[in-house]
Amino acid sequence: MQTHLITGAASGIGYELARTLLQRGDAVLACDLNPGPLESLRGHAASPDRFHAAQLDVRDPAQWEAAMQVAAKLWPRIDTVMNVAGVMRVNNIDTVQNSDVDLILDVNTKGVIFGTQAAFRVMRHQAYENGRGHIINIASLAGIAPIPGAALYTASKFAVRGYSLAVAFELKKFGIALTAICPDAVATPMVTPFAKQAEAAVVFSGSRLLRIDEVVRAIVDRALVDRPVEITLPRSRAGLAKLASCFPTIASFLFSSMTRRGLRNQAGTVDN
Repeated sequence: MQTHLITGAASGIGYELARTLLQRGDAVLACDLNPGPLESLRGHAASPDRFHAAQLDVRDPAQWEAAMQVAAKLWPRIDTVMNVAGVMRVNNIDTVQNSDVDLILDVNTKGVIFGTQAAFRVMRHQAYENGRGHIINIASLAGIAPIPGAALYTASKFAVRGYSLAVAFELKKFGIALTAICPDAVATPMVTPFAKQAEAAVVFSGSRLLRIDEVVRAIVDRALVDRPVEITLPRSRAGLAKLASCFPTIASFLFSSMTRRGLRNQAGTVDN
């Protein structure tokens, strides 16, 4: 049995990740700003003592410390901390609000940083059992290549990926692994509301949105097993993202065709 603290567990990737881990017999402390929906996870636990829920605002370092202390009291060790909580806004520079800047950077970037720091402070003192712990941070392909129309989200995920890749090397000497997960757009409640918004055309320019279970399987079957520094998916879109990142001039041509394709997808039925 492994033990996991998961943020953003009330819906989307976080919820499905918690459900999958509970069903395989692991113990989960499911955290979310809105704790109400977390109770529906209880029935998936192998035994009542393997599921716990807590309210957590990832923007607050003090709440992070409290959540980690709860986990430390529940279990003799914390195997993984998964920073899944995130928000998205789609708008151009002429319509963005100051409140959007604060929300996206506070939740997506600072929330991950605070979570990584809080996990480190506990894990560094744990006994070495195939490592002292594992931190998983949800970034995005938007953290590799820019997404016009979602510049703030892009900035937040570039920061998450950059921070994660850099701090992974610092954590290694303490016996703590860190994996950054960089998926393409996923059919979650965070993304699908923008399916008809023209500014989000590039988000919907793939052949389809990734399914939530595809991301969860990548975490459970690959990240938790091999502990790589980074996982990108799907491979085809990841390669395109890296090309756009390395060659911004080429990216401008790619984005023109991707926007057109995204608009066509939005006008029709996006395969979710």
